[in-house]
Amino acid sequence: MLATMQLYTKLMRYLYTLLFYAASPFVLLRMLWRSRRVEGYRHRLCERFGYIKSLDSDTPSLWLHAVSVGEVIAAVPLIKALLNHYPHYSLMVTTTTPTGSSQVQKNFKDRVRHVYLPYDLPGPVKRFLKRVHPQLAILMETELWPNLLHYTNKRNIPVLLANARLSERSLQGYQKIAAVVRKMLTQISCVAAQSPADGERFVRLGLSKDRLLVTGNVKFDLHLPTSVIQEGKSLRKSWGERLTLMAASTHEGEEIIVLEAFRRLRTEFPDAFLILAPRHPDRFTKVARLCENAGFSIVRRSLQQSPTQKTDILLGDTMGELGRLYAVSDVAFVGGSLVPVGGHNLIEPAAIRLPIISGPQLQNFVLISELLKRAQALLIVNDSESLCHVVSRLFKSPEERSALGERAYQVSAANTGAVNKHMRWISRQLISPNS
Repeated sequence: MLATMQLYTKLMRYLYTLLFYAASPFVLLRMLWRSRRVEGYRHRLCERFGYIKSLDSDTPSLWLHAVSVGEVIAAVPLIKALLNHYPHYSLMVTTTTPTGSSQVQKNFKDRVRHVYLPYDLPGPVKRFLKRVHPQLAILMETELWPNLLHYTNKRNIPVLLANARLSERSLQGYQKIAAVVRKMLTQISCVAAQSPADGERFVRLGLSKDRLLVTGNVKFDLHLPTSVIQEGKSLRKSWGERLTLMAASTHEGEEIIVLEAFRRLRTEFPDAFLILAPRHPDRFTKVARLCENAGFSIVRRSLQQSPTQKTDILLGDTMGELGRLYAVSDVAFVGGSLVPVGGHNLIEPAAIRLPIISGPQLQNFVLISELLKRAQALLIVNDSESLCHVVSRLFKSPEERSALGERAYQVSAANTGAVNKHMRWISRQLISPNS
């Protein structure tokens, strides 16, 4: 039976690889198509096939992969800890998207090396691993790639699935290919789960309990630098004391709701100001037009335009600036939650004591949202009318804004420590050159 299962999983990986090879021309065409809106997709294509400059073979190396901007931001405290604890190691950081690449460069400049993750094909993966020769691979959140895990396992490279999460919906999807996923989980040295519920779902998929570590969420260890807060205060001077709503990480369908709520809000607060930050860069121009067509005066952050007293909306069409924009706001609405996306990071506004509003779609952030709800630090809305009503209430009461923000901060502060738990496991796999 065991031999049959092993044969089955091997055949499934071969089939997956064959299909990936067959789809490769279309994958490249899609990449070039996307580059019409985000130019970075056409750059450094060779890296996606594993053609990168080799790291110095005499220097030990670590490799961390984070898909895009959100995962890179989440990984920042972990990357900083790795740089501090292992200064004599080369640290390679891979991403899948150009925006992720920009975020790595913005945070770490030349302290780490960045390349794009190779396609999950035998040739590119083997080339990449040979040239990076990592002592440890750290994959952020839920990155399960059959060939990547097969070849790291073959080269005896320990793999840490860091800040791992698995929703009930994702679990059901993975269960359709249970044997293949079970095989991949045997090739992971440790799953550092965000919560006991996430860990339990990984175990249901076939993860051995002795490879499970519940660490909490590393996003709780993010700290907004004082310099960023000061920059935010400087930015705020351009529109003064006008009450400001921040709508962060919005998706298709949400901007219309936010703009309608903002229109209603301005009948009561004519000087109200909106910062609107769409989640995806390829929608920035579309959202700008949406705002203008709705009759609002906007300035675009990417053009370094300064808002004036006559400006209605600041469009946050830059990457990696959410923290700075949160810092200049009075109330935060976190998007991806009024449409079936599953929500976005609630910790960032909590960490700077902002009152937080969200839609009900929070399936990707169940633990965080429950902690905030339990502390009465999260307000849920369902549509433009309820969003307008809640923001209006908060605008009228500085005391309620302050109390909500303080409760959110206390939740954030009480749940720090995930990075230290990750680092304790990592230290058992590595011997520091300084030790």
